[in-house]
Amino acid sequence: MKLLPFLTAFALALPALAAESVITLNLDPSPEFPRNSEGSFATLASGRILFIYSQFYGGAADESPARLVRIHSDDGGRTWTQPETVVENTAGNNVMSVSLLRLASGKLAIFYCLKNSWIDCRPHMSVSTDEGETWSEPKLIQQAPGYFVLNNDRVIQTSKGRLIVPLAFHRSRGSDPHSSKSWDSRAITTWLHSDDEGETWTEAASWWAMPVRSNSGLQEPGVVELADGSLLSWSRTDQDGQWGFRSTDGGHTWSPPEPTEMKSPNGPASIKRLPGSDDLLALYNDHSGQFPFPPNKRNPLVAAISSDGGKTWPLRKAVEDDPEGLYHYTAIHFTDDAILLAYCAGDSKVGALNRLRIRRISLDWLIRG
Repeated sequence: MKLLPFLTAFALALPALAAESVITLNLDPSPEFPRNSEGSFATLASGRILFIYSQFYGGAADESPARLVRIHSDDGGRTWTQPETVVENTAGNNVMSVSLLRLASGKLAIFYCLKNSWIDCRPHMSVSTDEGETWSEPKLIQQAPGYFVLNNDRVIQTSKGRLIVPLAFHRSRGSDPHSSKSWDSRAITTWLHSDDEGETWTEAASWWAMPVRSNSGLQEPGVVELADGSLLSWSRTDQDGQWGFRSTDGGHTWSPPEPTEMKSPNGPASIKRLPGSDDLLALYNDHSGQFPFPPNKRNPLVAAISSDGGKTWPLRKAVEDDPEGLYHYTAIHFTDDAILLAYCAGDSKVGALNRLRIRRISLDWLIRG
């Protein structure tokens, strides 16, 4: 396997580290909590790793009741505590889909969707000045009415201090808030940005719809800052892959959507910059043919690395490839010596979204093949 320049140097510097890819937590569904799903990590000042995720009760559907709960690890993600409630359900349906972010000011921010109905879902933000022990009153950050999806582990703060929130807007096809027929699956991708750490928000000048016939539109977007300060955003589609956008003005305007090299089913991808590197790490369901895959299923889960700003992904390795599995909504977090991945690891027995898995992998495992 050919290594990229940064990774070659990294591998040579770590000859004594054992390569590992270990499941450190499986949160299986139960009668009390039929779905444990998508979440986000943060490292606290003490070194403790915090993970907050969506805990569903009374059902496992996207509109079922859910709250946000926290667990933590004091040994680098190897063991985890029992869950405790962080944000109780105050919505008509649920609160879910959390992003945690350490702000440049030192505060810890939490973003999540408050879902009231099939025509009302909008992102909220709170901040903590005591390392997540208490949180400010949640603030609505999208003032326009409607159904706006903010995926888990998606919000970033750029090197210039701007917060970027990528959103998928689903227009209403009807007025009945309790009917799924009122919801249009064909999403439009849009972005919010803030230069004062969330006090005020501006909608990007660009928004994009799918330029070809599609039942998905541009769903569940993400965003990452590249080494040159430009931004890469992407959305899942039903067009056999992720479609991408680029911005050179801090996320205020975006290029039209184009197909990327990430061939995949209609499922989400996650991308982050490797610490101290120009390289990108992506987790997605690779359907390029490099790995066996069941058509139209979110399988396998593959880690890929790009050294050219997401144009190509030459280094890839399967993280999960059980043909019965379904793997999606991955949160990525970097520790001093490993990468933590949290994702839905479902199957036909437990359901696609109902089992939450945390895996600890070493970068050495990823690059040595």
